[in-house]
Amino acid sequence: MRHLAAATALIAAFWTPAYAQSTPEETAAAALEAAPVWDGHNDVPIQLRARFGNQINAFDFGDTLDTVTAERSAMHTDIARLRQGKVGAQWWSVYVSADLPEPLAVQTTIEQIDVAKRLIARYPELQFALTSEDVEEAMEAGRIASLLGMEGGHSIGSSLAVLRQMYDLGARYMTLTHGKTLTWADSATDAPRHGGLNAFGMDVVREMNRIGMLVDLSHVSEAAMHDALDVARAPVIFSHSGARAVTGHLRNVPDSVLQRMPQNGGVVMVVALPWFINDELRNRSANRAAEEARLRALFPGLPDEVAGQLAKWEAENPAPVSTIGDMADHIDHVREVAGIDHIGIGGDYDGMPHGPVGMEDVTGYPALFAELAERGYSQQDLEKIASRNMMRAMRAAETYAASQSDAAPLEYPAGEPRDAND
Repeated sequence: MRHLAAATALIAAFWTPAYAQSTPEETAAAALEAAPVWDGHNDVPIQLRARFGNQINAFDFGDTLDTVTAERSAMHTDIARLRQGKVGAQWWSVYVSADLPEPLAVQTTIEQIDVAKRLIARYPELQFALTSEDVEEAMEAGRIASLLGMEGGHSIGSSLAVLRQMYDLGARYMTLTHGKTLTWADSATDAPRHGGLNAFGMDVVREMNRIGMLVDLSHVSEAAMHDALDVARAPVIFSHSGARAVTGHLRNVPDSVLQRMPQNGGVVMVVALPWFINDELRNRSANRAAEEARLRALFPGLPDEVAGQLAKWEAENPAPVSTIGDMADHIDHVREVAGIDHIGIGGDYDGMPHGPVGMEDVTGYPALFAELAERGYSQQDLEKIASRNMMRAMRAAETYAASQSDAAPLEYPAGEPRDAND
């Protein structure tokens, strides 16, 4: 009988499903070991400009915890913490302000590409990547694949020629707008001018598809999202956006667009920025702005009175706390509407004051994936979210570009206003 009982126990152990034998933390760890995080958006390059004027020869990216100053908190990102966060590939944003005149924006973007490439070249733990194959190679070697993404079409100065040259410099995605509407594309957070994209804007999408640059639809208006999807022949991405049905910020993706992701093959890389993922926090921020405007109207020329009254309001109205669960809620919604094959991660670290509680910096991704495992996501699901979905989308964009190798570049007369085709 003892032998029979032992055999029965052995068979039961063998046939027990893997998820029943693993804790959420173990499931998350196994997923991130097999498919490290490929993060969609990190703003270290603009931190290098703002903090150090792009003079980085003495900058230590191995550990940036000592970068705290009286004016700035410590940076969110360094090599040690990327390792702790299980990040295997990173889109580094070469963002420049949309307030810059376009010629200066082009120059400044090139400077940001330069500083990002110099930073990557200094550290053997990082590997510059231009293709999905490069990313795969870096991950297999235990390095952090490092890709460049432009944040805002102002970076190309309304020129397809500049777009192509930015690609040659290494940029592999471009967010069509940032916070301002362009002469060819409407921003989500500025007054619309085109009802989405104008004719030139649609040609920007076509040319990006032709050369193999991913179209990023974070920051653009809902109408511009739909216009881009109408003309796109390769998967789009949202490099750092949430779900608008969960948090109503206009930077987030509406269900009307999420529903189109399966047909396009695109990926929504869910953001960690607290004000985008927690509606109570977003509303409190709006209420604070309204209160400050009210106080300025009541006490013109009395800034100390305004400051004192505002401090009292803040004490009486403490800010809600955003948590890992908020980010997981957005992932849940994208899965419900678009499906598991269309979810990624786009933290926005070093482009925001801090992440949610438990994910304040780039070390927090394992905790997020443990939360998802606790909610029933399988290891295969987690691997897709971590990096396999992004890998598939980039490979598809490369495949489409290869199919267009005989297609001529799109051309416009030099100097023609790009809003003339509305």
